[in-house]
Amino acid sequence: MERTDAAGERSENPTEYLLPELENGVVRESLFVERTEPEALHSQEVMDEDDSFLSVGSEVWEYDIADGRDRDFLDALQNSRMVLEYEVLDETPGQE
Repeated sequence: MERTDAAGERSENPTEYLLPELENGVVRESLFVERTEPEALHSQEVMDEDDSFLSVGSEVWEYDIADGRDRDFLDALQNSRMVLEYEVLDETPGQE
């Protein structure tokens, strides 16, 4: 979840809420995928005053988690209180 100002610009960094919850060595690699604009922007550059409560956009990130540290990562996602949803992708080598 990413809060924004009236122009749709980030007012905080969502990953700053996750990083303090993670122990060293849990995440091997992270990759920014995309950013979704707040719905309140409609087709305008600035939100209407009565739409400012809809000033939430989102970022999508992909994380490579160290073997055996899945539970630590999922706990950190929940503790961050900023994660709207997540999907676990199992890319175990050798399984087809």
